[in-house]
Parts: sequence; structure tokens; C-alpha cells
Amino acid sequence: MSLKKQCLINIAMILLTWLSLPFLGKRSIKRFLPASILIVLIEGINAQFGKKRKWWFFYNKPKSYLSGEFPFNIGPHLVGSMWILKWTYGNFKTFILLNAIVDAIFTFPLVNFLKKLKVVRLVRLSNSKFFFYIFYKAFLLYGFQYLFEKKNK
Repeated sequence: MSLKKQCLINIAMILLTWLSLPFLGKRSIKRFLPASILIVLIEGINAQFGKKRKWWFFYNKPKSYLSGEFPFNIGPHLVGSMWILKWTYGNFKTFILLNAIVDAIFTFPLVNFLKKLKVVRLVRLSNSKFFFYIFYKAFLLYGFQYLFEKKNK
């Protein structure tokens, strides 16, 4: 895939998710943004670990976090975390179920689609292992939100 196409995909992915923020509401953004940012920071650290271990491969040039994992983290991951918290916070079972569904959709059909587009492919992780790699962070996200809620009361 050309650098121009990759750049367009990254920008579209970020913009489309961020355009949903006004529908989330100012109060929800303020409430759920800290835990979402914290989980994205953890994912950023995990991504460096995964890249070093060659768990995945981004086709783009230059090979950097900013043009590889970063658009996924500040786009769908950050905004998606806030939406999932808004819809389900307070009901842990529903939160975990929705996260499992969203992570499964990302892991299986979407990762395979991104491989066909020559954006990213899994190398040393199967789709199932990648699912658990992203899914375990749901527990951290809920825990962070719980701690923020407890602190603010």
C-alpha cells in the first residue's frame, strides 16, 4: 500500500471516531476520558513490546509507532473505550460482554481485512492470542474507571 493511502486510512480512522465525540456528551467525555487515556498509554507501552517481539507487522514506511499503532490507539481505542464505558459502566457483566464482542470483531474480521489492504498483519500471534492481548485491557479500563469514580465521590 502506498504511503498516501496508508495516511488516508489513518486520518479517516481517527477522524471518523473523533466525529462521534459530540454525541457522547461533554459530561461523559469528562467522566470517562481519564481512564480511557490511561488505558491508551498502557496500550502504547504494550505496542512497543509487541513490535519488539514481532507480534505484528505494519506495511507502512517509515516503520514507526506514529504511523503504525498510534492511529488505532488515539482513534478507535480511545474513543471506543469512552463509548463502551458510557453504555455499560455500572454493569460489569455487560461491560465485559460488549468488550469481548467489539474485540472479537476487531481481532477476526477486521484484522483479516486490514491484512488484505496491506495495513497490518499478525506475525507471531494467532488471531486468538491477539484477542486476549487486547481483551485483558478491558479489566484494567473498568478498574481504572472504578478508581476514578471512587476518588471523585
